[in-house]
Amino acid sequence: MSACKRLLYIVKHRGIWPSIWRRNVTTWSPVGAAFNAKPHRRLELFEKNGLFGVPELSSPAGFEVTTKRALKDTQELVDKVCSSPPGAVTVETFDQLSDGLCKVADLADFVKVAHPEPSFREAAEKTCIEIGTVVEKLNTNVDLCRSLKNLLDNKEVLAQLDPETRKVAELFMFDFAISGIHLDEKLRKEAVKLHVKLLDLNNEFLMGSHLPNRIAKSAIPEHIHCHFATEGSFIQIGGLHAESSNDLVREVAYRIFLYPNADLMECLEELLKCRNKLAKLVGYESYAHRALQGTMFTVLSLPVQAVVHETEGLLGYIYCDFFHRANKPHQDCHFTIRGGRQCQESGQYQLPVVVLMLSLPHPTKSAPTLLTPSMMENLFHEMGHAMHSMLGRTRYQHITGTRCATDFAEVPSILMEYFATDYRVVNQFARHYQTGQPLPQSMVARLCESKKVCGAADTQLQIFYSALDQMYHGKPQNRSTTDILKDMQHKFYGLPYTPNTAWQLRFSHLIGYGAKYYSYLMSRAVASMVWKQCFVQDPLNRDMGERYRREMLAHGGGKEPMLMVEGMLQRQPTIEDFVDALVTDLNPDFETFIMDSTS
Repeated sequence: MSACKRLLYIVKHRGIWPSIWRRNVTTWSPVGAAFNAKPHRRLELFEKNGLFGVPELSSPAGFEVTTKRALKDTQELVDKVCSSPPGAVTVETFDQLSDGLCKVADLADFVKVAHPEPSFREAAEKTCIEIGTVVEKLNTNVDLCRSLKNLLDNKEVLAQLDPETRKVAELFMFDFAISGIHLDEKLRKEAVKLHVKLLDLNNEFLMGSHLPNRIAKSAIPEHIHCHFATEGSFIQIGGLHAESSNDLVREVAYRIFLYPNADLMECLEELLKCRNKLAKLVGYESYAHRALQGTMFTVLSLPVQAVVHETEGLLGYIYCDFFHRANKPHQDCHFTIRGGRQCQESGQYQLPVVVLMLSLPHPTKSAPTLLTPSMMENLFHEMGHAMHSMLGRTRYQHITGTRCATDFAEVPSILMEYFATDYRVVNQFARHYQTGQPLPQSMVARLCESKKVCGAADTQLQIFYSALDQMYHGKPQNRSTTDILKDMQHKFYGLPYTPNTAWQLRFSHLIGYGAKYYSYLMSRAVASMVWKQCFVQDPLNRDMGERYRREMLAHGGGKEPMLMVEGMLQRQPTIEDFVDALVTDLNPDFETFIMDSTS
């Protein structure tokens, strides 16, 4: 999949707290200050200077302007690469081509789900579809592919390229191969049509999976109406409300939010059929076989934050869109807006730009924004993705940061979750918002142990999700997606299926992680090994942090993922090591129980 189609995942806060809060809060770390600056009523990204500093994007019409310019530049670069002799310039031009499209498509991909104004969202969505269609056509452009093949077939020229350039050339050729470039003209056109159709189906399912379901107020007890959003005589239910202490609220939310939607069900079934048809058309046994190429699996079986290094200077920009607002998706995401790369035309390094999108509650008159443990863990998780983007220093944007194998891309984010539950790290910033007292170590220890109470069940749930994902994308089953879900849930999960629900219609990861949802388990195993071997003794060890950056974060997708893991661990892990890493994470810490019994 081309870089600009990869679905890996703003607010500037101004103002100060009233004087009463300045008196009560004794000390704030920079992190605390970021969460206690009152959010400005309007997102700075959406002001007159244009989105992310792009002047044309100060209005929805600007998307058409930027799209046309990108497509014009694209054609010029296509002509250049097709007329140039094979060499490093071939790969550099391919990367410029990818970069030009990605900078428009990735920005639009974020805006279409996050912008508060419908007109911007609609314009961005149109841009995504238009750019995506062009990308699919480029991936089956015979002349473009021939220019790359001439390079890869020329052993003398190829030997003169550095390893990263050769790797990027091979990745671009892989994009051609999975798009059906080897097919005859008739079949290539069919492949393009399937790709374009999938773009529409992906978008339809992704947007539909986040839409709330509604039910008449009279259908649920009046005393729980206050827990949900209302719309006239209806209750809007946009999530599972899993953290509610009210069991009736959780049950109602589960049954209503997961109630089957016939149109979305038809969309999912058509999406899976198209994916399977495309995979077979380009020579794979199933879509899963196509998706797992080049992964670790194949080897084993909101202020703007400027990131500044003490000696290297500015490394990139992180836009923080932290707070809830109307029409904002209820999910935490990291979006790449612009990938880093070495610009051959200017000699400068193109600094990466990303967005961290959370959905935190706003501060109130009586209290600042206070994070629950899960909110803090999610913040660390998404920051792991941002670090990957910021600390990567690749020559080509096609392989920058999180643009790597899916089952490796989650390693940095999951590793950050271990830091989020280590008292030596938490103690650096966690303070009582009134007294400034640090969070007690015993509380952090008990919190960590409490997560293990259902840890085995959660691992079992992830295995169920992964198995379901593989079944959906394997050999066609000739039965409904709900029947497949029932079967997989019975085999892999301890809790029974709830009648008249269709959880798979809320499984938005089927779009970005189709056939690769197992990546979370694989990445967790790697992150666990890295934490235990490299950081558990001292999470703030600078030398180990430098090794982590050098061996794992710096390469993006420019190095085989298992080689990066081996470089960090300084050994070659086995499949038994991966399993053991997941299992030992569930072992209880008896020192915490002793601490509780003596306190």
